[in-house]
Amino acid sequence: MHLNAPAFSSFQHDRLKLAFFDEGDPAGDPILLIHGFASSALVNWVHPGWLKTLGDAGYRVIAIDNRGHGRSDKPHEPSRYHVPLMAADAIALLDHLGIRQAHVMGYSMGARITAFAALAFPHRIRTVILGGLGIGMVTGVGDWDPIADALLAPSLDDVTHERGRMFRAFADQTKSDRLALAACIRTSRDLLSAEQMAKIDMPVLIGVGTRDDIAGSPQELAMLMPHAEALDIPNRDHMLAVGDRVFKKAALEFLHKHS
Repeated sequence: MHLNAPAFSSFQHDRLKLAFFDEGDPAGDPILLIHGFASSALVNWVHPGWLKTLGDAGYRVIAIDNRGHGRSDKPHEPSRYHVPLMAADAIALLDHLGIRQAHVMGYSMGARITAFAALAFPHRIRTVILGGLGIGMVTGVGDWDPIADALLAPSLDDVTHERGRMFRAFADQTKSDRLALAACIRTSRDLLSAEQMAKIDMPVLIGVGTRDDIAGSPQELAMLMPHAEALDIPNRDHMLAVGDRVFKKAALEFLHKHS
């Protein structure tokens, strides 16, 4: 158990029990955090210090365990993991907590979920922070079928695909339900068009590590949106950019500017 692990609660949505934490200043501006694939609220936001960073800055910090992840229910049907469904889960959490509008921050798959939520529920979202996903949101992020295969392999020793090995090792380390993750990766890659991105008109910050070989350019994505800015996170890859202090500093400045 992590030393400073927050208390988790749960709520029901779409026939699933979904876990979340609600920490920080109850009177502060709410920010909803949406984690990446094979991660969890704890692994993505608590361990890398985001809960502390945002909590110390006076925010009410809420994070969901996406379906298939963390302490939430883990269906094994790929049809349950299309991104609009997970975006609806996130907004349902705001409903559950009685929050009319929040800042929303997502990393990697969580950034994709955040963008879908911003399109479908624009009145609920004040600002958007996207981490670990740039123009790949529109153009795709390569072939992920080998990752599903890696998750279903008997053991890590059986996996030769490099990115597959990385995610399989991460899934083993986080003791994830690999069948749920394999189902998730098959259908959670829904793309948004350039025209759809252009409709996201709240302030947006996009942070991507300069060594990230998954995300694609944050500048190219920012250019598609009316009020977006891009941030290069120096010398960080996809796994390490999330907790970077350059990213945290930029996020705090961005939120402060739009609070």
